Amino acid sequence: MLTRRHLLTASAAALAAPMAPRRLWAASTLTLGSTQIDTLSDGNLVLPGDFILGGMPQEEVQAIAARYGLPTDQLTPPCNVTLLRDGTNTVLFDVGAGPDFQPSAGKLAEALEAIGLTPDDITHVLFTHGHPDHLWGLLDDFDEPVFPNAAYMIGQTEFDYWTNPDTVSSIGEARATFAVGAARRLALIGDRIRLLVDGDEPLPGIAARLTPGHTPGHMAFDIAGPSPATVLGDCIANHHVAFERPEWASGSDQDAATAAATRVALLDRLVSDGHAIIGYHLPGGGIGRVERAETGYRFVEAV
Repeated sequence: MLTRRHLLTASAAALAAPMAPRRLWAASTLTLGSTQIDTLSDGNLVLPGDFILGGMPQEEVQAIAARYGLPTDQLTPPCNVTLLRDGTNTVLFDVGAGPDFQPSAGKLAEALEAIGLTPDDITHVLFTHGHPDHLWGLLDDFDEPVFPNAAYMIGQTEFDYWTNPDTVSSIGEARATFAVGAARRLALIGDRIRLLVDGDEPLPGIAARLTPGHTPGHMAFDIAGPSPATVLGDCIANHHVAFERPEWASGSDQDAATAAATRVALLDRLVSDGHAIIGYHLPGGGIGRVERAETGYRFVEAV
């Protein structure tokens, strides 16, 4: 069952000072039998429009942006961290940006507090990929894991890529800090991490799916249930051009051609299989479904 809710919460400081600003957390809930999935806001990114839209046919880009009420000079995609609870395990898919990436992101701790959880409650962390807004929330200010009781899992290809010392010199200047940050964080949990390959079952009812292109070893995760769902990460990274024109290359992808092929195949499968989807940068908490459109597809938010 797909439902949507909004949580209005206050930080501890706001509780102590009633006139302090309160944060509205957008969240969605998806129930799959006895499993509950919540998305928690880590805030949002602030990106130049051409980071995603650059190199696309600009006349059509402008038309798509107008349909969605989007500017093309700057985009502010939300960051939705997925939380799964099945009565035994409390699982995060990615951990947000932490304090060192962008000031508009890194809010996961507040979101967990809003639903009565602490980092100690997390039993497992599954990473879709190693970009800062998904990985850099791993460590605290003392380089200790924020989630001390968690087991960690990431794709073998993804781990090998970010821990390869050659990556920092081959990834390009704009992403060099991504490589340094990922290598440092993954090294600090290297003895606690399980490496996954396509088709592995990291936990009962969860299947890892290799979805490369955004990064070399990006993984999505299929979650079994009466109405199955797929945690997308960034293999479908926005609700506009990625759906309407999935075959277009995007500047946000490290291997744009592979990422486009992944999107085209994945969207077709998601419609055919009837999966709900949970997208890290999709609006309204990120939970919804895919529909075919006259050209391409559309994202339908949970209501």
